[in-house]
Amino acid sequence: MSESKQTKVAPASGKLAVLLPGMGAVATTFIAGVEAARKKIATPIGSLTQLGHIRLGKRSEKRWSKISDLVPLAKLDDLVFGGWDPIADDAYTAASRAKVLSPEHLSQLKPFLETIKPMPAVFEQKWVKRLEGKHVKPSRARSTRTSPPSRRRSMRTTRTSRRARSTRTRRSCRACRT
Repeated sequence: MSESKQTKVAPASGKLAVLLPGMGAVATTFIAGVEAARKKIATPIGSLTQLGHIRLGKRSEKRWSKISDLVPLAKLDDLVFGGWDPIADDAYTAASRAKVLSPEHLSQLKPFLETIKPMPAVFEQKWVKRLEGKHVKPSRARSTRTSPPSRRRSMRTTRTSRRARSTRTRRSCRACRT
């Protein structure tokens, strides 16, 4: 028989960063929901970590416990939000444009949501036709086709010198074998 192993999970300590790719309707609703739960304005309905229960033992025993009581997860107060978006609007502006939350709820969360500003996104207009992003990271040329001619020349020279070195190495190795 195998022994059951006891696993100890260290308690969560410090802040937990939640980074979101995009600060649109879904992201801002999530951020606003967490902040509303922190302020006790709303109940975190649908949050497995905050309200979820797990059965302990057999069904017939009818023993249940909250997941948050069993696993030392980060508290809502420890969450810190950030993200990237090609549009520079803060979370409050993005949430009010998306019209997912009511203006009454948003007004209560406005001071917090206005502090969350997106970082510049990695964005290429040719891949996203219906979105114009001005809040983007400067692109760096990665392909030789988009590189300046001097860089292409430098890359060609490097390749040629590498080939010459590898040919010399192969010749010397063959000489050693004879």
